Amino acid sequence: MPEPILLDDPDDPRLAPYRAMRERDLVGRQGRFIVEGEVTLRLLFSEGARFRAESVLLAPERWPGLAPFFQEDGPQEDGPPVYLAGRDVMSAVTGFPIHRGVLAVGLRGSEPEADALIPPAPAPALVLGLVGLTNHDNVGGLFRNAAAFGADAVLLDAATCDPLYRKAIRVSAGAALTVPFARAMSGLALLDLAERHALTPLALTPGGGEALETLEPPPRALLLLGTEGPGLPEAVMDRARRVRIAMEPGFDSLNVATAGAIALHRLAGERLGRA
Repeated sequence: MPEPILLDDPDDPRLAPYRAMRERDLVGRQGRFIVEGEVTLRLLFSEGARFRAESVLLAPERWPGLAPFFQEDGPQEDGPPVYLAGRDVMSAVTGFPIHRGVLAVGLRGSEPEADALIPPAPAPALVLGLVGLTNHDNVGGLFRNAAAFGADAVLLDAATCDPLYRKAIRVSAGAALTVPFARAMSGLALLDLAERHALTPLALTPGGGEALETLEPPPRALLLLGTEGPGLPEAVMDRARRVRIAMEPGFDSLNVATAGAIALHRLAGERLGRA
């Protein structure tokens, strides 16, 4: 790994990918995304990561603690450049105060086809399908749940927000960098995919006819979650088994990330006991 390069000019062109981070989160960054914090940085360089780093930007005081990772245990010798910049420079570039002093630019690359992420039948499979989720905290939380409970992939409809949005990555504790994901056009397209791959579609809804706690987890399942409030479209639920989480009378609503965690834990079954 090359030695880090000290940058003291906010207008240095090498810092351009980090410029105005908040605004560019909303409009896209031409095939790039931002990773923030040490935990997610390490995951970006882990063996299980699906993406490569273009560059790393650190506050100088963070370098001594991370130097062994870069020089010995982590990235390969021909890895991306590491830039060092004072927090005043980093804040001037990004457009808001930087407290953690650890940033990196990742490269999205080409997105996989959804069909390619599903284990072929008759092998067990657990896939999470997100329909219309536009809250980055919820999407990030669900990716974290998917990683924790061993889901094979996360599939998103066209309306669900980007899991590589900076906040979604951070809330996911970096799981958005390691859990395979792909897009489908709609919730109905996810059901078509389930049919092609012999997945049992399960629609999580307060009005479900089957209770999750008594459900025998199907060996190949697609768990469908909709946005809070409206939930899943009726057209989607009509083609799936409707499943509910039992709750106290008069209260039937959980945060979607919390509900997803409960359902994924139930559906994961024996895979959680794997060595």
